[in-house]
Amino acid sequence: MKRLLTFLIVIALVIVAGFKAAVWWFANERMAEARTGLEAWGVLDRGTIGSGLDGRLFLSDSSWQDFRLTRPLEVGKLEFDAGSPLNLITALVDPDSMPARWTLQAERLGLMLEATMFRNWVTAEGQTGEGELALFVLSCAPDSRQQLGSGDLMRMGITGISGEALLKQTPDGLHGELSTAGTGSIDVDWPGARLDLTAPDRLLANSPGPMNVTIRDGGLMRKVAAYCARENGLQPPQWAGQAAQALQRGFQARGLVASDQLVALYRQWLMEGGELTVKLDPAQPFLGIPVHGEADSGKLTGWSVFYNGAEVPDVYLQEQPAPPVVEVPAGPGDEGEELQPGEPGWHRDLVENAGNWVGRQVRVTLNNDNVVEGRLVGVTDRELEVARVVAGGEVAYPMQVRAIVGFEVWRLGRGE
Repeated sequence: MKRLLTFLIVIALVIVAGFKAAVWWFANERMAEARTGLEAWGVLDRGTIGSGLDGRLFLSDSSWQDFRLTRPLEVGKLEFDAGSPLNLITALVDPDSMPARWTLQAERLGLMLEATMFRNWVTAEGQTGEGELALFVLSCAPDSRQQLGSGDLMRMGITGISGEALLKQTPDGLHGELSTAGTGSIDVDWPGARLDLTAPDRLLANSPGPMNVTIRDGGLMRKVAAYCARENGLQPPQWAGQAAQALQRGFQARGLVASDQLVALYRQWLMEGGELTVKLDPAQPFLGIPVHGEADSGKLTGWSVFYNGAEVPDVYLQEQPAPPVVEVPAGPGDEGEELQPGEPGWHRDLVENAGNWVGRQVRVTLNNDNVVEGRLVGVTDRELEVARVVAGGEVAYPMQVRAIVGFEVWRLGRGE
């Protein structure tokens, strides 16, 4: 009997040792594959590998150094729970055979801040690759081009970001949480979503509908509003109003008009923060915010938004009325006829030279054959603004430079 008991104990120890050795080996292989797959974007340090007999895999003291950032993301403990030892081994041997239920939890997350978090080659690329006006412009200096950055957060007393994260996959969908100390939290519920850890880029294809997102700022927005307003020499309501105007201009540059409630909600969030629950659909334009046509009438469908537990109505976008098409009769300078020296008329010029003609009468032809005539009031690298008198007032129409195929200025002809 004693020999049998000893034999069983030895067998159990061998099985446990074999299980842990197999888990370590396969986990090391999978992490090596992940490190190779991510080497174009950064350096992954897996840390120490451990496991439990209940089907859990541990990574201790891991880190991720993104090439774009100057500091790494530290992960004190990363735990993957497959539900059972068999599920864990199966998932490590064949990552395509993930169980229907699994949990990934990260503890002791930490990212120390520096005054300059992004590498020089990153900031040199500009804000957007499409040349469009930014929607979210949080200016924290008299120069409006200087946006809220890590240096500002440090001056507010936030020297680092720490917290924990949770990702839980079930047959019903995907649930995620990110909680930080003093900088808020975000919860995501995505019904029907299925995350493939070997191909996370297929998440949208595996997710049939929208997600519910809840954001809590943890008092951060009040600090940001007070700091940025002070740096601009403004009161917080004035600063938030300027940011809301920037949001409106960003939508206008995309041919849209934000509803009054959408702008008011954004302004209120910037000043007070709080809890914001929205329904987002990454597969839809503007993340699922309803976009209504110019001809839509009656009660317009609003976005599903709750602010501090109360539903906010009438949150939507509407297509911006097209600039008036101006039919200009052919005159000197058109149809190839040259202007005589000293005679006023339309002269073609390059869009790149538009900055020389601010305040002058111009005629702009767009790639949809619309022609807009008016006073040139604004020029940036991305757009021109032409003002027209409408109903006794002057209205400026922003036009993307990339959409302009013809630019003319009304001026005197020049002799050769």
